[in-house]
Amino acid sequence: MSVINVLDKELAELIAAGEVIERPASVIKELVENSIDSGARHITVEIKNGGTTYMRVTDDGCGIEHSEVPKAFLRHATSKISGKADLDNITTLGFRGEALASVAAVAEVEVMTKLRGAEYGTLYRISGSEEISHEQTGCPDGTTMIIRDLFYNVPARRKFLKKDVAEGNAVSQILQKITMSHPAVAFKFIRDNRVEFNSAGDGELYSAVYAVYGRDLARDLLPVEHEYEGIRVSGFTVKPLYSRANRSFQNFFVNGRYVRSRLCTAALENAYTNMIMTGKFPACVLFIDLAPSAMDVNIHPAKAEVRFTDEKKVSDALYYAVRNAFMENGLIYDFELKKKVDWTAKPVEQPEMKQQEFIFTPVNKIADTEKAMEEKPEAADIPVFEAYNTNTAPESVTVSVPAEKAEDKPVPEVPVTAEKAEKVPEVQSVPDKVEGFSYISSRSLEKAKPAVQPPEEKPSVWAEKPKIRVVGEMFGVYIIAEAEDKTMIMIDKHAAHERIIFEDLKSRNCRQYSQGLITGVKLLLAGDDITALEENTALLEDLGFTFDFSQKPCVVATAVPTFIMELDMEEIITEIAGNLRMYSHDPQSHTLDDLLHTVACKSAIRGNDRNSHEELQALAERVYSDENIRHCPHGRPVMFTLSKSNIEHQFGRT
Repeated sequence: MSVINVLDKELAELIAAGEVIERPASVIKELVENSIDSGARHITVEIKNGGTTYMRVTDDGCGIEHSEVPKAFLRHATSKISGKADLDNITTLGFRGEALASVAAVAEVEVMTKLRGAEYGTLYRISGSEEISHEQTGCPDGTTMIIRDLFYNVPARRKFLKKDVAEGNAVSQILQKITMSHPAVAFKFIRDNRVEFNSAGDGELYSAVYAVYGRDLARDLLPVEHEYEGIRVSGFTVKPLYSRANRSFQNFFVNGRYVRSRLCTAALENAYTNMIMTGKFPACVLFIDLAPSAMDVNIHPAKAEVRFTDEKKVSDALYYAVRNAFMENGLIYDFELKKKVDWTAKPVEQPEMKQQEFIFTPVNKIADTEKAMEEKPEAADIPVFEAYNTNTAPESVTVSVPAEKAEDKPVPEVPVTAEKAEKVPEVQSVPDKVEGFSYISSRSLEKAKPAVQPPEEKPSVWAEKPKIRVVGEMFGVYIIAEAEDKTMIMIDKHAAHERIIFEDLKSRNCRQYSQGLITGVKLLLAGDDITALEENTALLEDLGFTFDFSQKPCVVATAVPTFIMELDMEEIITEIAGNLRMYSHDPQSHTLDDLLHTVACKSAIRGNDRNSHEELQALAERVYSDENIRHCPHGRPVMFTLSKSNIEHQFGRT
């Protein structure tokens, strides 16, 4: 019989740490979340060698009282909850009291912290869960955590860390998500002595997204704002045309916390059905706010996953929020005119960064230091840790500064109102408009009313658009038209007609196109296929099909939509029967959509088809006036616009 051993404290701490601390990114996540919970408004994160040898997190939060600092590194010691009733209303990012204990178990930790208004702060060192020193010191308000040599005492874990670049990328990604989830906090990320990104902390989500992802993604976003059954969904989602090659840019935040959720991913991608290209995925920064009691965040050691009490309600809220965003903002794409590039221009040299080291001075040495500075004024040149308060920008705590002056660099400007002039840092600003993207602030989003209300989408009432006139056809494929508002319009006639047919099929509004056949189309089908057709007679009639089932095992198509008259009707009917048999429980599934895609694509007019001017005019008017006709069923755009002013600019007339 094997002997049951009680593990000693050191081994137990190492095992427990492995549940929370997987890599440097895990450490940064836990420390930054603690900084946010402490009320910090400015947070600076610095790493070296991917964070494996050095990590530093500095904030201007509430700080920790001198006698409480050692207690903070005990396992299950927390200021966030005090009883089991608190578990039903968790509003902080951290609450289990395991983060600091886990970090201290596998790294060398140095913390300097000070309460606001206190005369002195605290310098505390701990390594491998063993206290090294605990003394008073002079330091700024807030907390600075320095972590060195992660997993120095767990070689088995250290060897599984990836290359420094990969670990640094993981830190960057998690910090990006935290930055977007807290736009009111100014973040600075320094990686190997270089500032990677710097957010303004002005409270605007768009500013945070712009700082993290840059102009190219930010300009392609649509604002989202919707509330359903007590669940509020807000943020931004990308225009369908500018979707991405993977899901890396899908960001979901539940009550301010970034989570991975298959439910949210499925709801988002369902909203993009028939609007996005195959192999592409939507990008988003979406916030889901609901009652804390309606979810459980304690199902994952790192709180990276969440479970909802009513999953369908959350899914519906997210789906309709994104669909409303499409309907409220429209999806007409401007034709992009590329700027000329001077290939002879020399690349811009990056400024060198100067590394500065902090000097933590214990209280018993402050007097000696001051005396030495009086006797030797040159001692004042020693770099010191400079405090910052709520009125100063994050630069005041920067440890890496460019060799050139900051004012030599041009930065985008943003209008600042008098009431916000004091709280907006000058380090990062975002233009009101970015190349065609009309910036909408969070305050204006609150006034927006959803155009669609679940469970059924209401009919769209669109503002009357300027009349258009078809000028001609180009390459036998594209319709060229002009609108009364001095805009040139280009329409892909096949893609546009394909979408029109698809919408008619999907809306089950094809009875008007149903054409009776003098000689029906007779075909042999399996018994299950015939049963599937019989059980969906109403659906098939809405699509323009009628069948005679009196000649089993054969069926006879007695009427079909006119737009498939010249196609292989036997092939199409067989596909319909097989589809209905496989998905008889859900005839409106994505597979049926795929089938309708096929029918629409085969039925639409094609490039080089000869069409009269009247046909082209009717097609152009339908496309321009109907907001549903913006992409073909496969996600390609059907129309681009080009303003007269842009054309004149290209010809040098302006």
